Amino acid sequence: MTQRIIKRETLWRGGVVIGFVLLIEFLCRVGVIPTEVMIAPSAMAGHAIEVLRDGRFAHDITTSLINIVAASVTAVVLGFVLGLAIHAMPSVRRALEPMIVSYYAVPTFIFYPVFIVLFGVGSLPIIAIAVMLAVVTMITATLTGLDRIPRSLSKTARVMRLSPLQSALRVKLPAALPYLFSGVKLSVAYAFIGVIASEFILSGSGIGYAIGYAYNNFQNDDMYALMLMVLVTVTLINVVLNRLDARFQARRQR
Repeated sequence: MTQRIIKRETLWRGGVVIGFVLLIEFLCRVGVIPTEVMIAPSAMAGHAIEVLRDGRFAHDITTSLINIVAASVTAVVLGFVLGLAIHAMPSVRRALEPMIVSYYAVPTFIFYPVFIVLFGVGSLPIIAIAVMLAVVTMITATLTGLDRIPRSLSKTARVMRLSPLQSALRVKLPAALPYLFSGVKLSVAYAFIGVIASEFILSGSGIGYAIGYAYNNFQNDDMYALMLMVLVTVTLINVVLNRLDARFQARRQR
Protein backbone atom coordinates (compact mmCIF):
# COMPACT_ATOMS: atom_id res chain seq x y z
CA MET A 1 0.00 0.00 0.00
CA THR A 2 2.77 2.40 0.95
CA GLN A 3 4.71 1.61 -2.23
CA ARG A 4 1.59 2.31 -4.28
CA ILE A 5 1.14 5.71 -2.62
CA ILE A 6 4.80 6.59 -3.21
CA LYS A 7 4.52 5.64 -6.89
CA ARG A 8 1.35 7.70 -7.25
CA GLU A 9 3.07 10.72 -5.66
CA THR A 10 6.07 10.25 -7.98
CA LEU A 11 3.79 10.14 -11.03
CA TRP A 12 1.96 13.27 -9.92
CA ARG A 13 5.23 15.06 -9.27
CA GLY A 14 6.62 14.04 -12.64
CA GLY A 15 3.38 15.06 -14.37
CA VAL A 16 3.46 18.52 -12.80
CA VAL A 17 7.09 19.07 -13.88
CA ILE A 18 6.46 17.83 -17.43
CA GLY A 19 3.30 19.93 -17.70
CA PHE A 20 5.15 23.05 -16.55
CA VAL A 21 7.99 22.44 -19.05
CA LEU A 22 5.50 21.91 -21.90
CA LEU A 23 3.67 25.12 -20.93
CA ILE A 24 6.93 27.14 -21.00
CA GLU A 25 7.84 25.50 -24.32
CA PHE A 26 4.48 26.50 -25.81
CA LEU A 27 4.66 30.09 -24.51
CA CYS A 28 8.18 30.49 -25.91
CA ARG A 29 7.28 29.02 -29.30
CA VAL A 30 4.17 31.23 -29.82
CA GLY A 31 6.07 34.36 -28.75
CA VAL A 32 4.26 35.10 -25.49
CA ILE A 33 7.67 34.85 -23.81
CA PRO A 34 10.18 36.70 -26.05
CA THR A 35 13.47 34.98 -26.90
CA GLU A 36 15.28 37.97 -25.35
CA VAL A 37 13.77 36.94 -22.02
CA MET A 38 13.85 33.14 -22.21
CA ILE A 39 14.59 30.49 -24.80
CA ALA A 40 12.42 27.38 -25.13
CA PRO A 41 13.35 24.41 -22.88
CA SER A 42 14.05 22.26 -25.95
CA ALA A 43 16.51 24.93 -27.18
CA MET A 44 18.12 25.00 -23.72
CA ALA A 45 18.60 21.23 -23.81
CA GLY A 46 19.97 21.30 -27.35
CA HIS A 47 22.46 24.05 -26.56
CA ALA A 48 23.46 22.33 -23.31
CA ILE A 49 24.37 19.21 -25.30
CA GLU A 50 26.42 21.37 -27.70
CA VAL A 51 28.20 23.05 -24.80
CA LEU A 52 29.08 19.67 -23.27
CA ARG A 53 30.34 18.39 -26.63
CA ASP A 54 32.62 21.33 -27.44
CA GLY A 55 33.91 21.54 -23.85
CA ARG A 56 33.77 25.33 -23.68
CA PHE A 57 32.81 25.33 -20.03
CA ALA A 58 34.59 22.12 -19.03
CA HIS A 59 36.95 23.98 -16.69
CA ASP A 60 34.12 25.89 -15.01
CA ILE A 61 32.00 22.75 -14.58
CA THR A 62 34.93 20.77 -13.19
CA THR A 63 35.87 23.58 -10.81
CA SER A 64 32.33 23.84 -9.43
CA LEU A 65 31.89 20.08 -9.00
CA ILE A 66 35.22 19.75 -7.18
CA ASN A 67 34.31 22.64 -4.88
CA ILE A 68 30.86 21.17 -4.18
CA VAL A 69 32.26 17.73 -3.38
CA ALA A 70 34.97 19.21 -1.15
CA ALA A 71 32.48 21.43 0.70
CA SER A 72 29.94 18.60 1.10
CA VAL A 73 32.46 16.09 2.46
CA THR A 74 34.02 18.66 4.79
CA ALA A 75 30.64 19.82 6.10
CA VAL A 76 29.39 16.26 6.69
CA VAL A 77 32.56 15.05 8.45
CA LEU A 78 33.05 18.24 10.46
CA GLY A 79 29.36 18.43 11.36
CA PHE A 80 29.35 14.84 12.60
CA VAL A 81 32.51 15.32 14.69
CA LEU A 82 31.23 18.58 16.20
CA GLY A 83 27.84 16.99 16.83
CA LEU A 84 29.52 14.14 18.71
CA ALA A 85 31.59 16.56 20.77
CA ILE A 86 28.63 18.83 21.60
CA HIS A 87 26.42 15.84 22.47
CA ALA A 88 29.08 14.57 24.89
CA MET A 89 29.09 17.92 26.78
CA PRO A 90 25.52 18.77 27.91
CA SER A 91 26.49 22.11 29.45
CA VAL A 92 28.22 23.21 26.23
CA ARG A 93 25.19 22.05 24.24
CA ARG A 94 22.82 24.14 26.35
CA ALA A 95 25.03 27.17 25.78
CA LEU A 96 25.32 26.61 22.01
CA GLU A 97 21.76 25.58 21.13
CA PRO A 98 20.35 29.16 20.97
CA MET A 99 23.16 30.12 18.58
CA ILE A 100 22.62 26.99 16.46
CA VAL A 101 18.91 27.75 16.18
CA SER A 102 19.54 31.34 15.04
CA TYR A 103 22.62 30.50 12.94
CA TYR A 104 21.00 31.02 9.53
CA ALA A 105 20.04 34.57 10.42
CA VAL A 106 23.74 35.44 9.91
CA PRO A 107 24.64 36.36 6.28
CA THR A 108 27.52 33.95 5.65
CA PHE A 109 28.98 35.95 2.75
CA ILE A 110 30.13 38.75 5.07
CA PHE A 111 33.00 36.47 6.14
CA TYR A 112 34.46 36.30 2.62
CA PRO A 113 37.09 39.05 3.29
CA VAL A 114 38.25 37.07 6.35
CA PHE A 115 38.57 33.90 4.29
CA ILE A 116 40.49 35.80 1.60
CA VAL A 117 43.03 36.85 4.26
CA LEU A 118 43.22 33.32 5.66
CA PHE A 119 43.20 31.25 2.45
CA GLY A 120 44.01 33.69 -0.35
CA VAL A 121 42.09 34.13 -3.61
CA GLY A 122 40.79 30.94 -5.23
CA SER A 123 38.57 28.01 -4.40
CA LEU A 124 39.32 27.74 -0.68
CA PRO A 125 37.30 30.83 0.40
CA ILE A 126 34.34 29.59 -1.67
CA ILE A 127 34.57 26.13 -0.11
CA ALA A 128 34.82 27.71 3.35
CA ILE A 129 31.64 29.73 2.78
CA ALA A 130 29.80 26.64 1.52
CA VAL A 131 30.98 24.65 4.55
CA MET A 132 29.76 27.39 6.89
CA LEU A 133 26.41 27.28 5.15
CA ALA A 134 26.12 23.48 5.31
CA VAL A 135 27.80 22.36 8.52
CA VAL A 136 25.10 23.38 11.01
CA THR A 137 22.47 21.16 9.40
CA MET A 138 24.80 18.20 9.91
CA ILE A 139 25.45 19.18 13.52
CA THR A 140 21.70 19.37 14.17
CA ALA A 141 21.05 16.02 12.46
CA THR A 142 23.86 14.42 14.47
CA LEU A 143 22.45 15.69 17.76
CA THR A 144 18.98 14.45 16.82
CA GLY A 145 20.31 11.05 15.80
CA LEU A 146 22.38 10.64 18.95
CA ASP A 147 19.45 11.67 21.14
CA ARG A 148 17.40 8.83 19.68
CA ILE A 149 19.93 6.05 20.11
CA PRO A 150 18.48 3.40 22.47
CA ARG A 151 20.11 3.52 25.91
CA SER A 152 20.74 -0.21 25.73
CA LEU A 153 23.29 0.34 22.95
CA SER A 154 25.17 2.95 25.00
CA LYS A 155 25.23 0.56 27.98
CA THR A 156 26.52 -2.22 25.72
CA ALA A 157 29.38 0.02 24.57
CA ARG A 158 30.32 0.74 28.18
CA VAL A 159 30.14 -2.95 29.13
CA MET A 160 32.43 -3.81 26.22
CA ARG A 161 34.79 -1.03 27.39
CA LEU A 162 34.94 0.63 24.02
CA SER A 163 36.93 3.83 23.71
CA PRO A 164 35.02 7.02 22.77
CA LEU A 165 36.25 6.68 19.17
CA GLN A 166 35.30 3.00 18.97
CA SER A 167 31.91 3.73 20.50
CA ALA A 168 31.31 6.51 18.00
CA LEU A 169 32.26 4.42 14.96
CA ARG A 170 30.88 1.02 15.97
CA VAL A 171 27.78 1.92 17.98
CA LYS A 172 26.65 5.53 17.63
CA LEU A 173 27.25 6.00 13.90
CA PRO A 174 25.37 2.85 12.73
CA ALA A 175 22.47 3.46 15.15
CA ALA A 176 22.07 7.12 14.21
CA LEU A 177 22.66 6.65 10.48
CA PRO A 178 18.99 6.98 9.37
CA TYR A 179 18.81 10.38 11.10
CA LEU A 180 22.27 11.44 9.97
CA PHE A 181 21.41 10.91 6.33
CA SER A 182 18.79 13.65 6.51
CA GLY A 183 21.63 15.94 7.55
CA VAL A 184 23.77 14.66 4.69
CA LYS A 185 21.02 15.50 2.18
CA LEU A 186 20.64 19.04 3.50
CA SER A 187 24.41 19.55 3.76
CA VAL A 188 24.88 18.62 0.09
CA ALA A 189 22.05 20.97 -0.90
CA TYR A 190 23.48 23.87 1.11
CA ALA A 191 27.00 23.18 -0.18
CA PHE A 192 25.65 23.30 -3.74
CA ILE A 193 23.90 26.60 -3.05
CA GLY A 194 26.93 28.05 -1.28
CA VAL A 195 29.39 27.21 -4.05
CA ILE A 196 27.23 28.33 -6.99
CA ALA A 197 26.09 31.53 -5.23
CA SER A 198 29.67 32.39 -4.21
CA GLU A 199 30.89 31.94 -7.77
CA PHE A 200 28.37 34.48 -9.00
CA ILE A 201 29.95 37.31 -7.05
CA LEU A 202 33.28 36.13 -5.64
CA SER A 203 35.02 34.07 -8.31
CA GLY A 204 36.59 34.19 -11.75
CA SER A 205 35.69 30.61 -12.61
CA GLY A 206 32.98 28.04 -12.00
CA ILE A 207 29.43 27.54 -13.24
CA GLY A 208 28.09 30.45 -11.19
CA TYR A 209 30.70 32.78 -12.69
CA ALA A 210 29.96 31.48 -16.21
CA ILE A 211 26.22 32.07 -15.79
CA GLY A 212 26.84 35.60 -14.49
CA TYR A 213 29.25 36.33 -17.34
CA ALA A 214 26.75 35.07 -19.94
CA TYR A 215 24.00 37.20 -18.38
CA ASN A 216 26.12 40.36 -18.41
CA ASN A 217 27.01 39.79 -22.07
CA PHE A 218 23.45 38.94 -23.22
CA GLN A 219 24.45 35.38 -24.11
CA ASN A 220 21.08 33.83 -23.34
CA ASP A 221 21.85 30.49 -24.99
CA ASP A 222 24.87 29.88 -22.77
CA MET A 223 23.17 31.23 -19.66
CA TYR A 224 20.07 29.05 -19.92
CA ALA A 225 22.07 25.98 -20.99
CA LEU A 226 24.25 26.28 -17.89
CA MET A 227 21.22 26.91 -15.68
CA LEU A 228 19.60 23.77 -17.10
CA MET A 229 22.75 21.77 -16.34
CA VAL A 230 22.63 22.96 -12.72
CA LEU A 231 18.94 22.04 -12.40
CA VAL A 232 19.44 18.59 -13.92
CA THR A 233 22.50 17.92 -11.75
CA VAL A 234 20.69 18.96 -8.56
CA THR A 235 17.66 16.86 -9.51
CA LEU A 236 19.75 13.75 -10.16
CA ILE A 237 21.65 14.19 -6.87
CA ASN A 238 18.36 14.61 -4.98
CA VAL A 239 16.89 11.50 -6.62
CA VAL A 240 19.90 9.40 -5.58
CA LEU A 241 19.97 10.81 -2.04
CA ASN A 242 16.20 10.39 -1.62
CA ARG A 243 16.44 6.74 -2.70
CA LEU A 244 19.21 6.11 -0.17
CA ASP A 245 17.29 8.01 2.51
CA ALA A 246 14.18 5.91 1.86
CA ARG A 247 16.23 2.76 2.46
CA PHE A 248 17.64 4.11 5.71
CA GLN A 249 14.18 5.17 6.90
CA ALA A 250 12.81 1.72 6.07
CA ARG A 251 15.66 0.20 8.05
CA ARG A 252 14.82 2.44 11.03
CA GLN A 253 11.18 1.33 11.02
CA ARG A 254 12.05 -2.40 11.18
